[in-house]
Amino acid sequence: MVSRRAFLSGAAASVGGSLAGPAWASAPERSLRPLVRPDGFIARTIPDAADIIARADLGGRVGFAVADATTGEMLEVGYPLYGLPPASVAKAVTTAYALDRLGPGYRFRTRLVSDGVLADGRLDGDLWLIGSGDPLFDTDALAGMARSLADFGVREVTGQLRLATDALPTIYQIDPGQLPHAGYNPSISSMNLNFNRVHFEWTRENGDYTVTMQARSASYSPGVQTSRMVIEDRDFPVYTYEDTETRDEWTVARGALGNGGARWLPTRRPAAYMAEVFQTIARSYGIVLDGPAFSESAPTDAAVLVEHVSEPLEDILRGMMLWSTNLTAEVVGLLATQAGGVRPATLAESGAEMAAWMEERLGARNPHFVDHSGLGVDSRIRPQDMTRALVSAGPNGLLRNLMKDIPMRDSAGNPVADHPLSVVAKTGTLNFVSTLAGYVRLPTGRDLAFAIFCADLDRRAALTEAQMERPPGGRSYNGRAKRLQQALIERWGVVHA
Repeated sequence: MVSRRAFLSGAAASVGGSLAGPAWASAPERSLRPLVRPDGFIARTIPDAADIIARADLGGRVGFAVADATTGEMLEVGYPLYGLPPASVAKAVTTAYALDRLGPGYRFRTRLVSDGVLADGRLDGDLWLIGSGDPLFDTDALAGMARSLADFGVREVTGQLRLATDALPTIYQIDPGQLPHAGYNPSISSMNLNFNRVHFEWTRENGDYTVTMQARSASYSPGVQTSRMVIEDRDFPVYTYEDTETRDEWTVARGALGNGGARWLPTRRPAAYMAEVFQTIARSYGIVLDGPAFSESAPTDAAVLVEHVSEPLEDILRGMMLWSTNLTAEVVGLLATQAGGVRPATLAESGAEMAAWMEERLGARNPHFVDHSGLGVDSRIRPQDMTRALVSAGPNGLLRNLMKDIPMRDSAGNPVADHPLSVVAKTGTLNFVSTLAGYVRLPTGRDLAFAIFCADLDRRAALTEAQMERPPGGRSYNGRAKRLQQALIERWGVVHA
């Protein structure tokens, strides 16, 4: 098994404060121009980093830092000490935090337990569903637990279905600045189902619409009542949301529906959502469950009837880094904070604990996290600190192995096969924020660690609510930022080979 601190292969010398040694001396604010060798004609033709940034014409701020990933020597920087939003690059820090606090072999366990007596198929007592916060738990997994309960011999439950919700705090949403229908901004709780999203689908026939709200997974699509959709005769806003005592109440503008379609919407009552779906599926096995009721914890002497065990944390984090799932990042970040002895009530409190950990373990100075996913634009990391963290994790460490391949592209945007530079990194995208941090392996075998943060926060702040989903100029900004990031990487591949 990989050591729970294996990702910090180079951090032993850094515990207890800033990283030691000349590699961490203060870097200049302006990008360093490499020495030109007399016979280095190719190197002399590579544009300076400042010229690359100027040509991108992004506005706002661009900060970057690149270092030798083995020695930590800083090679080039530009505004390296200016804190900028990391966007989803924050997930790389969260990954390191979770691996350190929980270990790569950590598994989530979702259980059905009871302190009642089972005789002749009759369970005399309550049935408890205990959530662990499993971020990948879906309707297929819940159905498997219902089937296992029936296989265990349960045919009747005299008590209620009760849900134990104390594994994690229940958090209404990740970022209050997002639009209400953003499926990537769900609630967080110990009861997470289908990434706490409901599948809304509409079809049109004879001028009228049929609407469904389902807990859809690969094999099951049970309808739900905890979320309801009503079509209204308007053009804007496209969606409205109201949290009532019994359900999530949605409306959608008829003028935006077209002939049909589907999208995922967040749920704000994840425990009730999971309870409803479980009751529906259990009923298909002949088990009728009264309730539900919600409590913080189950009886300590309850017997485990059914248990669903997740994949190891290492595999879950690999998927999170690939698909950039916000719920996964928030869950593992909260659990890592709890493993350190703190029970946070909010994501900001947990983010502050991760920032303190980053300072102590990775030598960062004054990082600020409002969450663990990077969805909140008020988080800040200095590019130099992000690069230091990657050096500490090691060019061959577990963190690098969990990052995704970033293809180098030609002028038309097509991936270049057999490109001499091998890049693995974490991307980050918000409106007028584009970030990239990871590792570059050069043809010589040398490894570089880097962070490139681009942000035009004034332009972002000027957006109206109607512009947030498709901001004017947002796609162009993102494209130019990505081309800038690649141009910087290509530069480093030549001048630092």
